[in-house]
Amino acid sequence: MREILGRRLQRLRDRLQSLRPAPRRSEPSALPLLDAALTCATTWQWPVLPGVGRCGTDSARCACPDPDCVVPGAHPFDPGLLAATTDPRMVAWWWTNRPTASVLLATGGTAPCAVSLPAAAAARAVARLHAQGMLLGPIVATPTRWSLLVAPYSLERLGELLYAKDHVPSSLRFHGEGGYLLLPPSTASGGGQVRWEREPAAAGSVWLPEVEAVVDALVEASTGASGGGSRLAY
Repeated sequence: MREILGRRLQRLRDRLQSLRPAPRRSEPSALPLLDAALTCATTWQWPVLPGVGRCGTDSARCACPDPDCVVPGAHPFDPGLLAATTDPRMVAWWWTNRPTASVLLATGGTAPCAVSLPAAAAARAVARLHAQGMLLGPIVATPTRWSLLVAPYSLERLGELLYAKDHVPSSLRFHGEGGYLLLPPSTASGGGQVRWEREPAAAGSVWLPEVEAVVDALVEASTGASGGGSRLAY
C-alpha cells in the first residue's frame, strides 16, 4: 500500500511540475515547500496547512488584516487552523495555488506538540539532555528559536505539569492542542530560514519524547534567557 501511495505521489509531483512555469533566474524554486508539505502529510501523517504569506507590496508586512501582526506571514488565516489536513490532494492544491506559502503543522490531537525556547538556551538544554542519555525527537530551528517536538499532550496535562514548577519563564512557549508550528523550509517571520536541527526519519512513524521528560531541562535553560514578552519572535 505504501509503494502504491508513493507512486501516486510521484505522479502528482511530476504533473504539478509539468504545469508549473519555469522559475525566473532571480526566483528560488518553490517546489521544496510543496515537497515538504506532502512529506509531512503522507509520510508522517502530520496535518498541515499554508501560512498566510506576506503583503505583495511590502515584504515585511503580513497579508492578514492586522497591521501589527507579531508573526508576519507565518500563521494561519485563510484557510483557518481547523482546515489542516493530511489529504495529499488538498495539500497539492494549496501549494499549487500558493507556491511560496510557509508550511504550518497543526499541533496537538494525534499530531506532535512542541516546546520552543531561545536558540542559545535550547542548545544548552539539548546538550544536557544528550549527556543524560535522553533520546530526543525532531528539532525545528530558526535563527532565534528552537522547537523540540514532543508526543501529543492535553492542555490539562500541561497545566498540571507547569503548576508544579516554581517558575516558568516567559521565553518558554508551548505549542499544543489548537496551536501550530512553522516547519522547514519555510521563511521565518524575521526573514531567516527555518531548518531541521534534528531531522525526522525519512520514512515511517517519528518517535517523540514525552513532554515530562524534557520540560525540566528546558525550564532551567530558558530561565533568564532573552526572547520573552508578548511579541512572538521566530
